[in-house]
Amino acid sequence: MNTPETAAPADWHECRVTLPAPHNWLVLDLTAERPEEWARAAADEHFSADDTPADWREAFAEDVLWYWAVAARQKALCAAVLAPQDGGVAAFYCVRELGGVPAESLRLDALRAEAEAAEGPFFRPPEITEVELPLGAALRVHRLEPTDPEADSGNVLEGVAHYVLPRAYPTALECRLLWGALGLGEELGKMADELADSVRLV
Repeated sequence: MNTPETAAPADWHECRVTLPAPHNWLVLDLTAERPEEWARAAADEHFSADDTPADWREAFAEDVLWYWAVAARQKALCAAVLAPQDGGVAAFYCVRELGGVPAESLRLDALRAEAEAAEGPFFRPPEITEVELPLGAALRVHRLEPTDPEADSGNVLEGVAHYVLPRAYPTALECRLLWGALGLGEELGKMADELADSVRLV
């Protein structure tokens, strides 16, 4: 999936991510001028049966539109949802540039200190490891957190984020996969690693 030239910093043109089993993914069109119409069209294409209940299509369109808005608000370079044909949204992947990071903080130890200091709430301390990606050195952060940070209970989100320091550019990227089905944690954690490994700036 690519980001348009107008959305990327001037020193590269596109953020490219190779999606595993691309038929199971819906790339979010962050350039859509009418996102509601785009989401409804995506829902119509997503469900293969003509007799799919209208409320299923509407619910899917609403979910996709919600993730579109999140990605747009974060000024994502590219974003996609994992949504096998005729099913719902299972996971959300987003790549964005971390703005406002001082040059002196573009170091793994500084990123680690910030990740460790994050307030949460989290259901357990984040698992933080340093990894090397083709794009550059990265911090891998695995967290469990509530969907509503203000609530004491409720749905739980699991996520793996890679905070990457590209060798060729003085910036930092967040490549993050989020999902709600905790039983898929091991499988989707590996997928997050695969996705982060594929990110290129060209």
